[in-house]
Amino acid sequence: AASAALAAPRAAGSGGPAARELFAEGLLQFLRPAVRQLDGHVHAVRESQVELREHIDSLATELCRINEDQKVALDLDPYVKKLLNARRRVVLVNNILQNAQERLRRLNHSVAKETVRRKAMLEAAGGYPQGLPGK
Repeated sequence: AASAALAAPRAAGSGGPAARELFAEGLLQFLRPAVRQLDGHVHAVRESQVELREHIDSLATELCRINEDQKVALDLDPYVKKLLNARRRVVLVNNILQNAQERLRRLNHSVAKETVRRKAMLEAAGGYPQGLPGK
């Protein structure tokens, strides 16, 4: 059983260029939906970060207005500073997410480009192996 397990990778590796290309295409087809889903999640988080930043700005403005309108001296400056610090962190996270999303878009583009290239190579080499439909 152990020798059969060791022989399987060698057999798969010696399946020739068409088998390797088919495996590579399958791997790319497997990765593409995951990359797209991750890109969608990053986009949704970025949108919520923008909304959070807008709420923080609104709240900070409202606190400043309340502080100016109060006849009794309330020191709201520490709270405004905390809000502004939170806003700064939200902006930093948003920038990180934006960079990650751009990397995901480039990765998705590379995967699509590589899939097209491998399909063209397979079709030029005689098409798909029997029993596997071309897409």
